[in-house]
Amino acid sequence: MRAVIAEDSVLLRIGLVKVLEMAGFEVAAETGDAEALLAAVAEHRPDLALVDVRMPPGFTDEGVRAALMIRQEWPGTAVLLLSQFVEERYAADLLTGRVGGVGYLLKQRVADVEEFIEAVKRVAAGGTALDPQVVSQLLLRRGGVDPLERLTPREREVLALMAEGRSNAGIAAGLVISESAVAKHINNILAKLDLPQADGDHRRVLAVLRFLDGAS
Repeated sequence: MRAVIAEDSVLLRIGLVKVLEMAGFEVAAETGDAEALLAAVAEHRPDLALVDVRMPPGFTDEGVRAALMIRQEWPGTAVLLLSQFVEERYAADLLTGRVGGVGYLLKQRVADVEEFIEAVKRVAAGGTALDPQVVSQLLLRRGGVDPLERLTPREREVLALMAEGRSNAGIAAGLVISESAVAKHINNILAKLDLPQADGDHRRVLAVLRFLDGAS
């Protein structure tokens, strides 16, 4: 699989290249700004774009805007955003419109190389990876009446871990419950959110999108 990296910090960019190569990716290009990122994606059509949220020249949301353009123009390229701080509105923007192949992580997660590689591979394969701190912020901001209000506290915990991209086994370990109990909770979540029939992975992502939409 091929990847491009957009990160203005040279040292972090070098580290990301090494980590992706460890994960089996070919790094086709590495850039330091959004304009060069878009040119690299257009040229190489990578499987994954690893993108810093804030880049030159304004250091505001250049990476997010580039990521949204990538999702629109090159839907076959998965996008994983990296941010120094929790900016949950960007996660909702990125996940709107097309399910799967997206992620939003804090840069500190790169230090746990094994977990970071797992998240990168999950996003590249069409899954999601949402930072636990972003999930926590979304839960704190929740208000009003929506289908998510039908969920029990335990089902909300399961859905939050789904938003992080955890597998059934990972959710079971995190909540110290059996995998069969996790499967039952997920089935209840999908039913209560009135999600359309689809393959299991697709419905899981739809549930995460409903979660984010209700928090924005």
